[in-house]
Amino acid sequence: MNKLLRLLQDGHFHSGQELGEALGVSRSAVWKHVQRIQADASVTVYRVPGRGYRLAESLSLLDEEELAPKLSRFGWALHLYDSIDSTNAEALRLLQLEHVPFLVLAETQTSGRGRRGRRWVSPFGHNLYFSLAIRVQGGAGRLAGLSLVVGLAVMQALHSVGIPQAGLKWPNDVYIDGRKVAGILLELTGDPADVCHVIIGVGVNVNMVEAAGIDQLWTSIKEHVGMIDRNQLMLTLADKLRGCLERHADFGFPALKLEWESNHIWQGRSCTLSTGTQDYSGVVLGVDNEGGLRLMIDGCERSFSGGELSLRLDQ
Repeated sequence: MNKLLRLLQDGHFHSGQELGEALGVSRSAVWKHVQRIQADASVTVYRVPGRGYRLAESLSLLDEEELAPKLSRFGWALHLYDSIDSTNAEALRLLQLEHVPFLVLAETQTSGRGRRGRRWVSPFGHNLYFSLAIRVQGGAGRLAGLSLVVGLAVMQALHSVGIPQAGLKWPNDVYIDGRKVAGILLELTGDPADVCHVIIGVGVNVNMVEAAGIDQLWTSIKEHVGMIDRNQLMLTLADKLRGCLERHADFGFPALKLEWESNHIWQGRSCTLSTGTQDYSGVVLGVDNEGGLRLMIDGCERSFSGGELSLRLDQ
């Protein structure tokens, strides 16, 4: 399936004979492969007599031969899948078999997850869905602000591809012009007081232009700068992520705190923070040295942290 998709990914027409010769199969077998692509990857392929086959829209497929050698320079082994239930779930499974750090990357997720149990919509071949497994030792203090640091790296990558208005929303979302473009989900296993492993899950809307089932305002990179090469974006993200993680490991979150605050899109705005049992309304002052949100509430400053908190902007 993947080889045929690579032949079609340019969005141009290719004859059945041309495709059959490239794949070493008959033209009737090409049609069967096309039917499988449409069923398994939910990719629309047009079939026009006399012209051949083409995708409804061009794709930028992930290329292991391009990615693996460059990621290995960071010391990251690559596990690339056409389809997986969840890159975070697969990374957790691989912890029993592989040495860290390693990266799990997929063309699509069948059960992608976001924060607070939300489903992460993951159409085939359009976005980036990846999880980086790392080892952290030295106690819980080494984890402080880690999800914010990952968001900062994603934002830096978006700036690099020509979207300077990309900004951050506490605790770990990336926005463009008021709409979400990326999210982060961190999962821990082991002893956070001593040695643990952290799975850093990242989802970025790259070339997606339409999707069903997303329950919030969203956007994609393509909407702002046109279609881009997902392999190059993945490498840019990896470079930014490695740099931010190294700074965090060496100096802690305080070394990145000011940069994070300067890119927080709701800095100084009136917001409501929900803990699930109670709402707090106040003005966003920034974040503390642990990555917790600082709010001015009725003249008093308070800090909040925790994975189940939800922040919304007051109208």
